[in-house]
Amino acid sequence: MLDSGDSPPLRPRHPQVVALVVVLALEFVALVGITVFLVFELLVAAPESYASAIALTVVVALAALWLGAIVVGAWRGGSWTRGASIVVQVLLVSVALGSFQGFLPRPDIGWILLLPAIAVFVLLFRSPVRAHLRPPLGDDEA
Repeated sequence: MLDSGDSPPLRPRHPQVVALVVVLALEFVALVGITVFLVFELLVAAPESYASAIALTVVVALAALWLGAIVVGAWRGGSWTRGASIVVQVLLVSVALGSFQGFLPRPDIGWILLLPAIAVFVLLFRSPVRAHLRPPLGDDEA
């Protein structure tokens, strides 16, 4: 059990850091909701291909788990979360752009995906967020 001397000091988080974590958390909640919907659909509807339906459900569930880890890492100030967040947002932008065009375009879904991705991109390059996600200095760099 940790005593008060072993716990890391609490540091106040800048509002932009909180905004980043909130947007990432909302994306996580949406992805969990999509996973639950896909599992429900898999159980009540007969898909054209069970293999494809199961594979899609597993991939979305893994993406939700990964995004959940990114949210926790961003809150804790993990330096790895910046690159991981950029990758997730690039994937969201690509799906959003695909939603604006194609055989059955859905611009409403495109905007729902695009706007949070842009917000995360902007926040990731703000000074307070960069400082929060900066790797800790080692003994040789101090």
